[in-house]
Amino acid sequence: MLSLLAVNRAARTVIATYPARAGTTLRSLSTTVGPKQGAHANVASTGTGTAGGAKVLTIDSMNPNIREMEYAVRGAIPILAEKLREQLKTHPGSLPFKQITACNIGNPQQLEQKPLTFLRQVSALMEYTDLLSPQMIDTTRKLFPEDAIERARRNLSYVGNAVGAYTQSLGIYEVRQDVARFIEERDGFPSSPDNICLTSGASGAVERVIDMLVSSPDVGIMIPIPQYPLYTATLAHVNAQAVPYYLQEDKDWQLSIGDLEHSLAEARAKGTDVRALVVINPGNPTGGCLLESNIAEIVRFCERHRLVIMADEVYQANIYTETNPFVSFKKVVAQLGSDVELFSFHSISKGMVGECGRRGGYYEAVNIDEKVMGQLLKLASVSLCPNVQGQMAVDILVNPPRPGDASYAQYKAEVDDIYESMKRRAKKLAKAFNSLPNMSCNDAQGAMYCFPRVELPQAFVDEAKAKGQQPDSLYCMQMLEATGISVVPGSGFGQYPGTFHFRSTFLPPENLFDDFIDGFKRFHLGFIARYSPKI
Repeated sequence: MLSLLAVNRAARTVIATYPARAGTTLRSLSTTVGPKQGAHANVASTGTGTAGGAKVLTIDSMNPNIREMEYAVRGAIPILAEKLREQLKTHPGSLPFKQITACNIGNPQQLEQKPLTFLRQVSALMEYTDLLSPQMIDTTRKLFPEDAIERARRNLSYVGNAVGAYTQSLGIYEVRQDVARFIEERDGFPSSPDNICLTSGASGAVERVIDMLVSSPDVGIMIPIPQYPLYTATLAHVNAQAVPYYLQEDKDWQLSIGDLEHSLAEARAKGTDVRALVVINPGNPTGGCLLESNIAEIVRFCERHRLVIMADEVYQANIYTETNPFVSFKKVVAQLGSDVELFSFHSISKGMVGECGRRGGYYEAVNIDEKVMGQLLKLASVSLCPNVQGQMAVDILVNPPRPGDASYAQYKAEVDDIYESMKRRAKKLAKAFNSLPNMSCNDAQGAMYCFPRVELPQAFVDEAKAKGQQPDSLYCMQMLEATGISVVPGSGFGQYPGTFHFRSTFLPPENLFDDFIDGFKRFHLGFIARYSPKI
């Protein structure tokens, strides 16, 4: 059976927590699992040493938690997409499409989003410092604006003029100061650089916090369904429990406090030590944005039940609605005077920066015990330091050119152009999905994705099950083979039982966007006609 997101015990908890509602959809998140076990309790005896050529490390002797975790965003369908991409290179014209359109992952620059000039100028100067030498500076000033030169000099002073050297484990202090100022300007409440840790992308920050939270296999973390597979995969890796709660599709993916209460009570009644709640806002894969009133309810819920909040806010710049502006959990916690423990995450990978490959991010820790902060420093020290150029990109994310700076006009124009284009594409893609039979889609209020619901014909559902595949996975696989469009099935994120979805970015270039939509429409209309009852 094709399983795009096998998460062993994490998925078993999904089923146990929702016995009446889990059904086959949530069960599909996992491969077959056995009783609870430690990380290495199931090591098979395949021979010791090298006698007879036996391998010490085998698929049976490896950490079973790693063996059983999967990550749908880079799962079976994207793997096939890469094979088809190679086929198009070696045998042009051999497929019914000319290119692969990778809508499976929020990777803006892969789909031709233009890098921000100021960021790349500063990066170039920091990499090739000879450009700042007295012998070359006159030539450099003909190519680079003065504020880019000054920013590069300033940032280089933080690292002893060597971006190839280690920095402090929590990240460059001066960059953390800039992050703190950014948070203060955003929220209107104080922030301290001592509570900020720079990381190699927000994913690394999330993994580090989960690592701190999980002290035994009985620890549970509440996660949204649908969710970003990072969470179930990480929980499977550390042998912890995923405790799901359903987002409300009919209410633009807001959270239901009643559902949170139900999920938490069921899990704790079964002996799960639930310690934290994950909230992704704006939502991935849903594209929804939480109302401030809903965030306040969530904070009070976590206060009542002594839960740490993990606020994944990497899409905070990607807001396309007037009714649901981005409001940070930090701001609401401060407004309420709450002592709830909070980790909030941000990244250079999304927004208008889109520098996924530079691996830059941070978390802010709020109301966290001082001794735990010391342990977080120790954990950061094991990795020595975050990616240095990623740290420098974080600095530009939170401290961009200001009015009056030489680069301000160009920087603002580039950011505005990317944002307005993304907003247009978000609306156009949701409208296209809603124009089709057997399909409905909430407007993308934020992030980079639409998550349409597909009413798959029963004949197709039966065919998929006969093949041992998830119906939405087979639908997406057929879409890829017919059009070259790579998306992620809803079963890779979790979805309400009996429903089928897929996630698509709206990142294809705007000049190619109509062709992308037309290709999808042709596939879907042909698919529906093929499986409709014959009269």
